[in-house]
Amino acid sequence: MDSNTKVTIVWFRRDLRIEDNPSLASAARDGCVLPVYIWCPKEEAQFYPGRVSRWWLKQSLVHLNQSLQSLGAPLVLIKSESTLVSLLQIANAIGATRIAFNSLYDPVSLVRDHNIKQKLVEHGISVQSFNGDVMYEPWEVYNEMGHAFTTFDAYWEKCLLLPVEPVSVLPPWRLVPPTGVVESCSIEDLGLEDELEKSSNALLGRGWSPGWSNADKVLTEFVDLHLIKYLENRIKVEGNSTSLLSPYLHFGELSVKKVIRFVRMKQLLWRKEENKKGEQSVDIFLRGIGLREYSRYLCFNFPFTHERSLLGNLRYFPWCSDQTYFKAWRQGRTGYPLVDAGMRELWATGWIHNRIRVIVSSFLVKVLLLPWTWGMKYFWDTLLDADLESDILGWQYISGSLPDGHELGRLDSPQVQGCCYDPEGEYVRHWLPELSRVSTEWIHHPWNAPSILLRSAGVELGLNYPKPIVDIDLASQRLTDAIATMWQSESASRAARENGTKEVVMENSEYTEILDIPRVVLKEIAPCSTNSSHDQKVPSFHSSKGIACERKRSNCWVDERPYRDKLHNNTFRQETSLTDEDLCSTAESSSSKKQSTGRQFSVSPLCSSSRDKPLNERGGNDSAQPWQGHDDIKRAPNKEGGGDKKPA
Repeated sequence: MDSNTKVTIVWFRRDLRIEDNPSLASAARDGCVLPVYIWCPKEEAQFYPGRVSRWWLKQSLVHLNQSLQSLGAPLVLIKSESTLVSLLQIANAIGATRIAFNSLYDPVSLVRDHNIKQKLVEHGISVQSFNGDVMYEPWEVYNEMGHAFTTFDAYWEKCLLLPVEPVSVLPPWRLVPPTGVVESCSIEDLGLEDELEKSSNALLGRGWSPGWSNADKVLTEFVDLHLIKYLENRIKVEGNSTSLLSPYLHFGELSVKKVIRFVRMKQLLWRKEENKKGEQSVDIFLRGIGLREYSRYLCFNFPFTHERSLLGNLRYFPWCSDQTYFKAWRQGRTGYPLVDAGMRELWATGWIHNRIRVIVSSFLVKVLLLPWTWGMKYFWDTLLDADLESDILGWQYISGSLPDGHELGRLDSPQVQGCCYDPEGEYVRHWLPELSRVSTEWIHHPWNAPSILLRSAGVELGLNYPKPIVDIDLASQRLTDAIATMWQSESASRAARENGTKEVVMENSEYTEILDIPRVVLKEIAPCSTNSSHDQKVPSFHSSKGIACERKRSNCWVDERPYRDKLHNNTFRQETSLTDEDLCSTAESSSSKKQSTGRQFSVSPLCSSSRDKPLNERGGNDSAQPWQGHDDIKRAPNKEGGGDKKPA
């Protein structure tokens, strides 16, 4: 190797592909390349992946290594206590002067990557990060004032006006490995799967094929065979009604740009053929992709949203920290068949339909009044396509934590939802065999069935199938009371802060959870000081004096009382844009007009919901929770479930 040849470490994370991978392509053009994947369980902290997610990661790494090996540079696998230390050791071993990787936007990665970049630059190593996960970087999309958007429709409308990169990054023909020796561990030594998990994981391979080349096959099949019917099939809870692309997108086996390019080409063809149904299906599918983009946008601009509501009023919500309720929800023993069927499917397969995710999430928050962060963490532990950013968006939406989210006071009846989305009861019978002989008339509310019919169906409520854990009318009243308590507590706290003074000291950190929404300035942000023109930027909050301060250390918040006032006056609804169907899983979702789910309970005059167009019933990953400090998070189990053992 020539002494002047540039040596680059390509640090793989959630971009496990060789096609349309900008960091890999850039390194291959510049000289020698060492592909590296570093598994550092310690740095995953509370978001250590669940069993099924780790299974997917393991298979995907094997697939990626085979591809890279065929190009001339096999993937180096490292199990480490510190990513930074490992990168420095590898750089010293091979004489690397540059490290390239694709950006991530979840709260954990934002902090870690920023710190690692600074340390690497201090050691004289150039760092370049690229956009390999989204259509537009979060700092590229802002309103006329240079502020971050806080509603989806406004964000997405702006995105649709921005130019699109027409060409994807081609995979390199050949990779030249550097001289020097770096010891790579085996895929088994990473410890992604223990012996007790292998028997359960073997079943996953029957339904899923991880790996970037398999992702291409799934995308092609969906676009060619199923996209045209996406408009009508997306609400079906059984059958091949969704794209099934979300795990491939989460692990970066498929680029968002490629997905958009494929479906856009199909839309142009259908437009030429005047196929309106096909065009509408593409629009709805792309809106779902837009929600995935928006989830990254929110996490970048508001990196506290994995543990705190975007809207500050929920800090005062009287959540119920009842472990008995939480256990019944996890085990699918709530007494509401559609909810229980969904939770049992999740435990058995690591997957549930987007619509079912919305229903079980809403039940946890609205009926059981459990902290949304408990549900978010359980989804993270158990979903095959667990995606933190999408989970955050979904759960914040369901809990009424977003300006355009599902109204906190809206409670949908699981019985009515069952009749809408599983009218024949086939889904419930499949996952609740104890109800398999119950007639369609009573399948979604067996507690109302005549006792003679239940006996003939072999059902004994309270014995082989539970009675409803909470009566739905009582749940409606409890939710009404909780919302009233929330507003009273919020008003009392605000009055106490303003008593005897005319201004709030914005720099005091004790107020950061109280003010409604922080203003984030995007337009005038300078990149952090690394040796890279591609470096990921860091947003800054805007203080009341108009002084921008770095997000990492900022306690400067701007009080946005109009949001609170609109909630009180019930005029906020005009600005809500997401629908329940939009919040579908990680990759696919659907939206357009919110379909009525029948019976709804108007819980509070402050938050009536029948005419609203909420964010979208989260059909994929929804999670959120209240902010009473971090006590609720500590009480929630860290990895419980995760598919590792039967939910207890």
